Amino acid sequence: MALTETSLIERYFRAAGAQRSDVTLGIGDDAAILSVPPGSALVATTDTLVAGVHFPHGSPAASIGHRALAVNLSDLAAMGARPAWALLALTLPEAQEAWLQEFSAGLGALAQEYRVALVGGDTTRGPLCVTVQLLGLVPADAALKRGGARAGDALFVSGTPGDAAAGLALEQRRLEASRAAAEYLRERFLLPSPRVALGQRLREYASACIDVSDGLLGDAGKLAQASGVAVEVLFEALPVSEALRATLGDEGARRLALSGGDDYELCFTVPTANITQLHAQLPPAQWGYARIGSVRAGDGAHVLRDGTVMEFSHSGYQHFS
Repeated sequence: MALTETSLIERYFRAAGAQRSDVTLGIGDDAAILSVPPGSALVATTDTLVAGVHFPHGSPAASIGHRALAVNLSDLAAMGARPAWALLALTLPEAQEAWLQEFSAGLGALAQEYRVALVGGDTTRGPLCVTVQLLGLVPADAALKRGGARAGDALFVSGTPGDAAAGLALEQRRLEASRAAAEYLRERFLLPSPRVALGQRLREYASACIDVSDGLLGDAGKLAQASGVAVEVLFEALPVSEALRATLGDEGARRLALSGGDDYELCFTVPTANITQLHAQLPPAQWGYARIGSVRAGDGAHVLRDGTVMEFSHSGYQHFS
């Protein structure tokens, strides 16, 4: 018997997310009713993943479900917000039960990890496309923004950018790597780890923050533009993984760290007066971030090697370029 829209939702998505007491009315009605605590601001974001654009055709369904939520979690992390509720719009060529089981498991596991309740959405027939809207909470007037950096601030990035782009290239068979390196890099693309906890803690120390999804250099440039400053990235300070270095060499790894997308890391600035306390409360080795440069007067994002500006024109992924 073919799945109807109602049976599809009941079977695969009603219990996919976390159970939360602030959901007054969730899946099953025309809209959800949610309770926002006093003193909190609501933070909302949405992202769409399209087959053949954001992931290769034939990607594991669990990865698609995971990434659909992870990309939104990363946006909330960049705002210092705590995720709470999600809505899912799912367009499917056909309702394959095995695919739906795997997809809902991938999305549901991440939702449970971050206590996100799935409170509604829509399903329809068409080319594979997944849209998630994520809502979160942040103390009033405490959200991190792109526009707070000032000249003299230090520039940081979490994780090891470039890994996910290499993982995608491996998935598309445009790159070869050793078995161990390939396994690590593929996982960085297929199952990214959003920096939700780090984002919330950075509210105490950072002056500006942005999600790194379209390439570190391009996204750092967006932060600089929003803040009305320039950022300088030190090429030799870029953190790269051993797997990426073993696959591309040091030069190639650092170049991909600047240009590669889909990392879902955080790029943030910190006033120099806050750095000592930041390091004491959030040790870089434990929290996984590194200083990569500084903020100065001017505009744009610039890459320096041994004090000399490199010619590096990549400005980040653009859908309609």
